[in-house]
Amino acid sequence: MSDPVLARLQADREGIVARLVEYASAPSVSTDPAYLDGMKAARDILKARLQTAGFDAVQELEAGGHPAVYAEWLDAPDAPTFIVYGHYDVQPPDPLELWKSPPFSPEIRDGRLFGRGVSDDKGPVSIAIETLATFLAVEGRLPVNVRLLIEGEEEVGSATLGAILEKHRGLLSADAVISADGARWRADLASINTGSRGNMRLEIALRTAAKDLHSGRFGGAVRNALHEMAALLSSLHHPDGSIAIEGYTHDVAPLDDAERARIVALPFDEADFFKAIGASAHGEPGYPALEQLWHRPTIEVNGMWGGYQGAGSKTVTPAESFAKLTTRLAPGQDPARAGELIEEHLRRHCPDGVELSIDRSDSGTAAYTLPAGHPLLAAAEQALEIALGTAPVRVRTGGTLPLSDIVRRVLGLDTIMMSFSTADEDFHAPNEFFRLSAIDDGVKTWVAFLRLLANQTPENYAPFKQSR
Repeated sequence: MSDPVLARLQADREGIVARLVEYASAPSVSTDPAYLDGMKAARDILKARLQTAGFDAVQELEAGGHPAVYAEWLDAPDAPTFIVYGHYDVQPPDPLELWKSPPFSPEIRDGRLFGRGVSDDKGPVSIAIETLATFLAVEGRLPVNVRLLIEGEEEVGSATLGAILEKHRGLLSADAVISADGARWRADLASINTGSRGNMRLEIALRTAAKDLHSGRFGGAVRNALHEMAALLSSLHHPDGSIAIEGYTHDVAPLDDAERARIVALPFDEADFFKAIGASAHGEPGYPALEQLWHRPTIEVNGMWGGYQGAGSKTVTPAESFAKLTTRLAPGQDPARAGELIEEHLRRHCPDGVELSIDRSDSGTAAYTLPAGHPLLAAAEQALEIALGTAPVRVRTGGTLPLSDIVRRVLGLDTIMMSFSTADEDFHAPNEFFRLSAIDDGVKTWVAFLRLLANQTPENYAPFKQSR
């Protein structure tokens, strides 16, 4: 027998896509103040959609940064309450010249919707909102209590999310979190993400002279800031790609035999993986690619600059150089301790005569793992099997979902990732896309998931909630 909510969603597929196109047209880049109007436009679209759907208390929550959008439906007194999370902010679209169509004019080609933010995270969060709205339209209620929280700063490390949760602790009381962010592993394999690596950002600057100097009059007799930056950054790794910072990997939680066996059993071809991205294997020796991606830490140089960068040539010896770094933290690592170790290493390897400045204002996010016996995990796996016809494999993501660590620390809640973006959809890169087939998979799974959650009670979650 057909599910009436699912039938309505399937009949309205064109409408779902049209609303996603409108939403993705809002240029909501959180890191760049030039996009403040686009951030507001995305919030306005969300608030109008949630009000039209019948949610209560639609409002903005803020704590000094970009506001989050909040809405609630709490008329199921005996059912558990879930925060359904997503984010409306997106990465910058640069470099614009590499896009085949304008990043904020979404375009459908070959069953895919192209545009900045369509996969990370506007497509996945739209699936969640559309499913919830259709339950309200068809049945006049939701199977469980829901507090929607659509954040505006995920792409800048959820800078004020912790403060929002603290400030609105009562408003955000719940039993667990369902995230529409996080990405599935592959489009051709049912999977459920059970954890993510952590993240921390830092910036460094070097100065070697009071000003840029003529490379003929001074070159060879003074230090070049770009040369010194290249050497300093090179010191972070050994030639084989392993991290050279003393003590940096000491706190990484070792994999048990069962988890390692699960990774080995996954259908994954390393050669095909690297061929698809035009790269070759590199990194910490002794660990297969999936273990490197999911369970080992990184330090990445995201950008380095200084000196002359315009057209043509300028014979200058730069006096300043700059770099942006990020880490991916493995389970067991503390972000503050990792930052201290990186700073100690940089200062120890910075030569005399070079002034080093380090910005460690980002406190970072720890890695996260959903407990194996959590009731959300069992329900999510069952829902995926109902929707996709096959039992999902358990995987992790090498990326970071800042929410999961923050909400655990502040509210004592666990998070399941129920996202239908896919890791190969070029989010954070030009020509980001979202498979329209993900809408079909997503609505089937979300409907089944919510119906299964209705059979649970708040008491199911009590053993997993931490007092805060």
